[in-house]
Amino acid sequence: MAEAIVELKHVNIYQSNSLILQDVNLTVNKGEFVYLVGKTGTGKSSLLKTMYGELPMTEGEGVVAGHNLKGMDWKKVPFLRRNLGVIFQDFQLLTDRNVNENLKFVLKATGWKDDKLMNEKIEDVLDKVGLKSKGFKMPYEMSGGEQQRVDVARALLNSPKLILADEPTGNLDPETSDEIMQLLFQITKDYNTAVIMATHDFIVINKFPARTLKTERGRVWDNASITIE
Repeated sequence: MAEAIVELKHVNIYQSNSLILQDVNLTVNKGEFVYLVGKTGTGKSSLLKTMYGELPMTEGEGVVAGHNLKGMDWKKVPFLRRNLGVIFQDFQLLTDRNVNENLKFVLKATGWKDDKLMNEKIEDVLDKVGLKSKGFKMPYEMSGGEQQRVDVARALLNSPKLILADEPTGNLDPETSDEIMQLLFQITKDYNTAVIMATHDFIVINKFPARTLKTERGRVWDNASITIE
């Protein structure tokens, strides 16, 4: 039987005091790839933020990677995030240190202490994203595609059960976008990691089809027929 990594039931999502999404019912299973589409301001980011504990969940039931979101206090959020990888559109790499040090910073922040184990893990994730020999490079010495690969490597550090990707191909040319998409699909296959990817890029969706969720009119629609307006 499929194992659910995300299970939301009758969830209402608020930003400040405004209701952004209502009655969200959603199950995402281990190893599943899911797109999240919708116009700007329809709640895509709010849904992702709820899943990684940035927006508190007050109404409905929600479990992500085995963690109950309802009433989660700030002390428990780091434990949730250790089971998640988050990939951003703008990379969010620390510009004052090289790739290895960027990754080591994340490991230390999530409780790793042993230098040897950290170095092995860093080498492992860089190898997975095709950057084995680039650990010494500074972010500004790398292309946009390479920086996005580092971002993917960073998301893999704690062997997450779920990766939340927010417009990961938004700043990349088509060829590099394809490479990043192939990498994300490979991760779902190799590690049985679920990926939820917010995107505006319908070319990518047509080229790499998968289950699609759409935020519209305050709801989340599953595999809604998508029209580009």
